[in-house]
Amino acid sequence: MSMTTLTVRLKTPHAEQQKFIDSPAKRKIIRSGRRSGKTTGIAIFAVQEFLKGRRILYATPTQEQVDRFWEEVKRALAEPINKKLFYKNETRHIIELSGTEQRIRAKTAWDADTMRGDYADLLIYDEWQLMKEEAWGKVGAPMLLDNDGDAVFIYTPPSIESAARSRARDPRHAAKMFKKAQQDTTGRWEAFHFTSHDNPHISKEALAEIVQDMTNLAYRQEILAEDVEDAPGALWRRTEMIEAHRVTTYPDLERVVVGVDPPGSVTGECGIVVAGIAMQDGEQHGYVIADCSLSGLPNEWGKAVVTAYNIYKADRVIVETNFGGDMVRNTIWNVPGGKQLAFKEAWASRGKIVRAEPVAAIYEQGRGHHVGTFATLEDELCTWEPGQGMKSPNRLDGLVWALSYLMVKPKGVLIG
Repeated sequence: MSMTTLTVRLKTPHAEQQKFIDSPAKRKIIRSGRRSGKTTGIAIFAVQEFLKGRRILYATPTQEQVDRFWEEVKRALAEPINKKLFYKNETRHIIELSGTEQRIRAKTAWDADTMRGDYADLLIYDEWQLMKEEAWGKVGAPMLLDNDGDAVFIYTPPSIESAARSRARDPRHAAKMFKKAQQDTTGRWEAFHFTSHDNPHISKEALAEIVQDMTNLAYRQEILAEDVEDAPGALWRRTEMIEAHRVTTYPDLERVVVGVDPPGSVTGECGIVVAGIAMQDGEQHGYVIADCSLSGLPNEWGKAVVTAYNIYKADRVIVETNFGGDMVRNTIWNVPGGKQLAFKEAWASRGKIVRAEPVAAIYEQGRGHHVGTFATLEDELCTWEPGQGMKSPNRLDGLVWALSYLMVKPKGVLIG
């Protein structure tokens, strides 16, 4: 590809990359597997649009992802950069035609506010599933107003582990946008889906070997790039067990507890779930009224437990003693007001599935209710598959501790 006497060296897109490159849609969303070539493909697209005189902004949560995109763009534009036709700022990740608005910039956008103050003709969000929703609605969309610019959203369906790192309030926001794009009939939106297997440039042997070490759910999400609402072996079902019995208010509760599942690392996520019980038609019903889980230092989640306990007028904090029971209690005691909390210790005498099954059965019987929506918690409930080598996530465990104490006769969980 020549420009005057200089050469721009672009890789040849594979078939699936070519589809979104050629699309005339103003809004494109790309759902693709790991190592499927999505970042290389979007770098090709970005360079092509830049050479048309457009202003490109590429945003992604991590520096590692910025570096991948940046290396592809620099490689393509190396000759005109070396000949001083284009100015390059390595620190700010900018390539531009001096004195014009023609520019490519790559930046991290873990915090959506870091994008403010800029504008673009083409805005690209990579790893969109990990970003806050307002990175588009409140920050990104207004950046395109001057020139009626275009936007591209790229994501891989999040696993439980990656969803825990997300800044999004709703970890399924990318999947919902993809579905909306599929239903668009105006031509403004277009959705693209391809898998890791669709990349002809990666080793099929290496991919097959990696797959052997993955759970079926991880394979479907990370390699086949499927938006999985319910994992086949999950104990909870989103529609029948959660959505069907969701409520917006709750009755007077006989008891309220805070289930706490401590993080496995200093800054990991602590599961903090508030639940209560009430009688209805002669039966006990459980109400999940808050998910206060958070990632942070011990004093941060310790404060969150104390706050939840006081706001919801809880009777007990239910804390696991198999792992970190004393640590949790001491952490909370070191928080102002923490020593006023009443504790009950729970320890697992059998495996996680034995603890979780009776709680899932409460939902099956229509006696488990979510008061409002708890997107991350519900994703964990509906995608954790016991017996598949998956660590049960902290929010799920916090819920199980709380409802086990309130509603389940001892079976694999002993309450001291």
